Amino acid sequence: MLVLAVGVWFVVPTGGGDDAGEAEARLPDVPAAAPVLAALGSQAPVPDAPVLSGELAPLLAAPALGPGVAAEVVDVASGGVLLDQDADDPVTPASTAKLLTAVAALTTLGPAATLETTVVAGATPDEVVLVGGGDPTLSRTAPSLTYPGAPTLDDLAAQVRGSLPAGTTVTRVVVDSSLFSGPLTAPGWGPGDAPSSYAAPITATAVDGARVRPGEEARSGQPGLDAGAALAAALGVPRATVALGSAPDGAPTLGAVRSAPVARLAEQALTGSDNVLTESLARHVALARGLPVTFEGSAQAVTGALSDAGLDVTGVALSDGSGLSLDDRVPVSLLADLLAGAADGSLPDASAVLSGLPVAGYDGTLADRGDADPPGAPGAVRAKTGTLLGVHGLAGTVVTADGRLLVFAVVADAAPGTEQAAQGALDDVAAALAACGCR
Repeated sequence: MLVLAVGVWFVVPTGGGDDAGEAEARLPDVPAAAPVLAALGSQAPVPDAPVLSGELAPLLAAPALGPGVAAEVVDVASGGVLLDQDADDPVTPASTAKLLTAVAALTTLGPAATLETTVVAGATPDEVVLVGGGDPTLSRTAPSLTYPGAPTLDDLAAQVRGSLPAGTTVTRVVVDSSLFSGPLTAPGWGPGDAPSSYAAPITATAVDGARVRPGEEARSGQPGLDAGAALAAALGVPRATVALGSAPDGAPTLGAVRSAPVARLAEQALTGSDNVLTESLARHVALARGLPVTFEGSAQAVTGALSDAGLDVTGVALSDGSGLSLDDRVPVSLLADLLAGAADGSLPDASAVLSGLPVAGYDGTLADRGDADPPGAPGAVRAKTGTLLGVHGLAGTVVTADGRLLVFAVVADAAPGTEQAAQGALDDVAAALAACGCR
């Protein structure tokens, strides 16, 4: 009788007694397995710069992108610049600016750092205070519908109930958002930006990325009060009074939860182009650098962190950390430099910037773009998107048809065409790079 076990054929005798032969194993011929994720070949040829520039020139001149197109392409292995089109001229970056904040957070706070949210005792026995720690991923559901690995209010509430004296009924929840200060929206934000489907007033206390309901797009105009109401519900006292205020000095801690590591938060901020999460990370960079925890202080902190990391910040002028402000200015050469530094390892602790880039045709803000990757090279393009009125950008990495890793950054900040046309033109640039032998 033949028995198949774990891919090996065994010959098993069917008879018993003294004349039964011993079982004999016979291994099948198995071909060598190809690697699932193969490393890039070290001998892949470098594209010829003039040929590559000739391929991209008509694409960068597409009418949908308008006259203000800045672009740079860099060969990661050699550091050589293959294309430079006004790369040092500051442009409006839109959400490609999130790359700056992500690098600043990773290099300043460290990839393993976490953000803490606490509940402390209030001024009276029936009062508790939710002290915002600048973690907007705190979740009303377990698990979070938006931020995998996020802390939950269920966990926090269970700790609070266990810390309160037996028989205590909470009747009042105070929300302390004093960790952040200054205006709740940034210069250059439009009147319809916060609240909207993509942004909210930036406060130190929020749940589910300041969303009105978990897993949905609409953001709240009162994130702090929403968080307090959510804690009250988790404590089983949904009718409790919720108000903004301050924690008493020296109040004992009743419960505490921590966010996912900063590396994960940076990935989530980039993949989903999450303005609220990115602004919170920028505030923590300001805290770490001893600067005011405001939009202005955060912008100064992000710029300073990048400079300290060895990046050239000439021409950078930020009003926020997310790129939602029309007042922001960033040269695309900086976008390319920080991506190249993350890719070649010369920028320590920044690898999460690459793993957070949306993958064309697969996830994040590129889920419905770039489906026509070159045959045999799915996921060849990975890039951060940027979109504002008249501004369209794409900055990331691409593996060429020859297997060479390139970094690219393209921003058009005077685009006259529709969003669909401009994004299509940028996708054509990325696809041309992916298909390029350019020799």
